[in-house]
Amino acid sequence: MSGSPGAVPGDPRRTPRWGFAVVSGDSMRPALRPGDRLLVDYRRPPVPGDLVVAHAPGRPLSVKRAAERRTTDLGEPGWWLLSDNPAAGTDSRTFGAVADADVVAVVVRRIWPPRRRRAVPDSNGA
Repeated sequence: MSGSPGAVPGDPRRTPRWGFAVVSGDSMRPALRPGDRLLVDYRRPPVPGDLVVAHAPGRPLSVKRAAERRTTDLGEPGWWLLSDNPAAGTDSRTFGAVADADVVAVVVRRIWPPRRRRAVPDSNGA
């Protein structure tokens, strides 16, 4: 996943509201495909079912589904993140719950390719 610079740690006033992400990999198929461009909201708190952009331990920034609230191994509040296609990627079943601070954005909608421009399935109430 690649995209805009994102949240400014410790300073929500300097964090932009909107950003973009590009999907690379098959872990979120069928909802997302490699090359999909996503509009993300850096200030919106996730709710279960949302697609989020997150830092997973020892892995690059990635898009996963926020399944439920959990506590991390360090006792911090966090999220259990899942791949829609677990055979093609890793998720919380491998690395455990991810701290709230590591969930950097919520996916709002797919903006590219044009024929698939719409809210992503099971995200934002869609």
